[in-house]
Amino acid sequence: MNGRMLGAMAALALAACGSPPAAIDFYSLTASPPAPPAAGAASFSVHVGPVTVPDGVDRPQMVVRLSDNRVDIDDQHRWAEPLRDAIPRALADDLARELGTPRVMTSRQSATLDFDYRVAVDIQHFESSYADGAYEDVLWTLRGAKGREPRVGRTTVREPAASGDAAGVAAAHGRALQRVAHDIAAAIRAMEGR
Repeated sequence: MNGRMLGAMAALALAACGSPPAAIDFYSLTASPPAPPAAGAASFSVHVGPVTVPDGVDRPQMVVRLSDNRVDIDDQHRWAEPLRDAIPRALADDLARELGTPRVMTSRQSATLDFDYRVAVDIQHFESSYADGAYEDVLWTLRGAKGREPRVGRTTVREPAASGDAAGVAAAHGRALQRVAHDIAAAIRAMEGR
């Protein structure tokens, strides 16, 4: 090769190496801030976990549905923490607010302690779409202490995104989890006879 060719190849190689990497944005499943417990707040305790998440979405990148049989793994938009950790945390925060008790914990914190209620959650679908927002299909089992019969429930939520982007989808998933927590809280209240 002649000198000009080598020089041109070297310039191209340097240009390719010199381009800045694409920015990566991170998102969380933010719950509404818990309200301070009111006077006479509930005294029972709740444990959230285990929580299972479909393998196809349990990754740092957002998995965005493009059509019925096609998804995109979006490397530029990622979850700030693993969904298997973020979902129980968000549900625990939402349940604490719904029930008016600070005694709602996740398996990471306290799996071996005694609780009045235990909630196992199996996420059947956790779908994201920039066009349609969030879709969650959640099976949950609520077990009370003292030999009470468990309650099994299913919450299916389609939550539109306020904006057709990753931030809108993340917020839609947060709102969908609030609806799941609302259903679980209603089942706990029914078991409490309230």
